[in-house]
Amino acid sequence: GRLEAVTQQMGYHPQYLESFLKTQHYLLHMDGPLPFDCRHYIAIMAAARHRCRYLVNLHMLQFLRAGGDPQWLRGLDFIPPKLRNLSEINKILAHRPWLITKEHIEKLLKISEWSWSLAELVHAVVLLAHCHALTSFVFGCGCELEEAVGGRGSLKPLSPGSQCFCEVTTTPNGCAQELLRINRKRSLDSCMELDSLRERVQRIQVETEGREETRPPQQEREEGEGLEGFQHLLHLHNLDPSMGLSSSSLADPDGEVTGATNLTCYMQDPDFGYQDFSRRDEDQAQVFRVQDYSWEDHGFSLVNRLYSDIGHLLDEKFRMVDGLQSSAMAKRQGCEPSVFKRGIWNYIHCMFGIRYDDYDYAEVNQLLERILKVYIKTVTCYPEKTNSQMFDRFWKQFKHSEKVHVNLLILEARMQAELLYALQAITQYMV
Repeated sequence: GRLEAVTQQMGYHPQYLESFLKTQHYLLHMDGPLPFDCRHYIAIMAAARHRCRYLVNLHMLQFLRAGGDPQWLRGLDFIPPKLRNLSEINKILAHRPWLITKEHIEKLLKISEWSWSLAELVHAVVLLAHCHALTSFVFGCGCELEEAVGGRGSLKPLSPGSQCFCEVTTTPNGCAQELLRINRKRSLDSCMELDSLRERVQRIQVETEGREETRPPQQEREEGEGLEGFQHLLHLHNLDPSMGLSSSSLADPDGEVTGATNLTCYMQDPDFGYQDFSRRDEDQAQVFRVQDYSWEDHGFSLVNRLYSDIGHLLDEKFRMVDGLQSSAMAKRQGCEPSVFKRGIWNYIHCMFGIRYDDYDYAEVNQLLERILKVYIKTVTCYPEKTNSQMFDRFWKQFKHSEKVHVNLLILEARMQAELLYALQAITQYMV
């Protein structure tokens, strides 16, 4: 057994890990406005925007286990129009959230056969922001390369087990250490199941390699129709043994392997990406001033009213990452921990056009070295461009746990930025 890579990395900060797992479990597995299979499909759509196969693979498996229609995994053309209509907001939130307007919200909520309710839309928006931000953490900490021995970040197991961050639940008196106990007995979770699938795929490939070319097409169809359970799923999808469930190719109803060579089948306008926010372009975007709309005064109450209790969980997570100790990092920069963390947080928000009137942005250049700023911008705005050298190069003198801390700040600051824009647009629609 081994810990799932995201849990493994966040485990350097156990208190934050507990808060993250509670929020993730609530979003994906507790009562809420959206069906369980749709939640995982929305997560697939969100992760695909940044070509994050790691998260796409995990949620594809979870989607199938939740009873999702395997045909949906062929791409956006095979899902209900209501879900497909979310693609536009997914695209904008992932790359240029400042372009979200109340018209986007109105389009989804308008009275029609495929309209969304406000509660459903808030649930979906939180899921999108959560998964977009999580892709930054995945790429930033090297979780995408979890299979590589001694890979980026040198993933180190905290304790034996097979915890999957998609399914973890917590108890009121529990803590992250309890979640990661060595001797806990669990049923098969998605990580164990993924390993099992990999082994079975490899066996199937070996068994069929010698007769693949001689088998008649009719026989292929008959064998495909006779599969049951996961054997059917294995036949339905072309699985990459090294990556788990792969979206690179899927099977058609006749069992013939077809499909895209990448994740673009889950994306609308795949070439749409981040562009530097510019205050000078008044026609396209206005600066978002936190004094006019903030999480504490506006976003929290709105999201909590439309999706019960999620506001409290998100607020706890934002506060938890703000409370993490970073004295070593701050000491090296010659400042207080709170000053250093605020510099990183405000720099990330600034890249999305969010400004704080009470902050002197000259501090950012004083606090953050150029190589760190390049790293933060890459992981925040286009995480798929993060390479194995970037994590190792930035701040070589810092401990691994300190680098993970920076990535947690990126995760939460990015998520809050996306939520602020989306919730403000919803508020404007409601008014």
